[in-house]
Amino acid sequence: MRSRLPWPVRWIFFAVMLGFCAALGLWAYEFGKDFAGLDRGAHEELKLLREELVRLRSEHERAISIANSADSLLKAERATQESLASRVKALESENLALTRDLAFFERLMPSTGSTKLLTLRGLQVEIEAPGRLRFQGLLILAGGRSGEFKGRYELHLSGTQDGRSWTQAVQIATNTVNLKQYQRLEGAVDYPATAVVKQLEVKVLDASGKVQATEIARL
Repeated sequence: MRSRLPWPVRWIFFAVMLGFCAALGLWAYEFGKDFAGLDRGAHEELKLLREELVRLRSEHERAISIANSADSLLKAERATQESLASRVKALESENLALTRDLAFFERLMPSTGSTKLLTLRGLQVEIEAPGRLRFQGLLILAGGRSGEFKGRYELHLSGTQDGRSWTQAVQIATNTVNLKQYQRLEGAVDYPATAVVKQLEVKVLDASGKVQATEIARL
């Protein structure tokens, strides 16, 4: 006996039944999973993983912050050490200069009881190159005098040139003397390269042109 339902209706009915069965199966699966507590456990685990991720991110950011702070402190400490090293070198140079000055002053201290107004001590001359020499000396008020002296000083070179006697009065740009206790006289002098310098004479004159101190350094 043939069915009286046409084929399209049969197919529709078949599709409806198939969908119903699928929906029923899905409902049974979800019901069973919820009943077994699987979905609830997955949600709990996901929640814990998210909290752990937040904690790890926080620790990572804190570690970066600590690392940046440590790097800044290291740079600051390195800069401080470099500054201290530079300062130590400067102090060592100052100490060496002061030590030399002290030895120089001790060697040049005038004897007491002198009647001279000025004393020129420790005059030293050094040939730097042909035609150029450097000099230095210490001009001090003699005998522990106090006061102020103003004047100037002159330099005179003497020796030989081309087998003959030779002298030269040296022109100095800054040759003023203005002291209350002491003043260092130093500088460089140029002269003909063919000349042979035998001595350097330094004369210190007061404001009226009177010679108050004379010193000769022989080479």
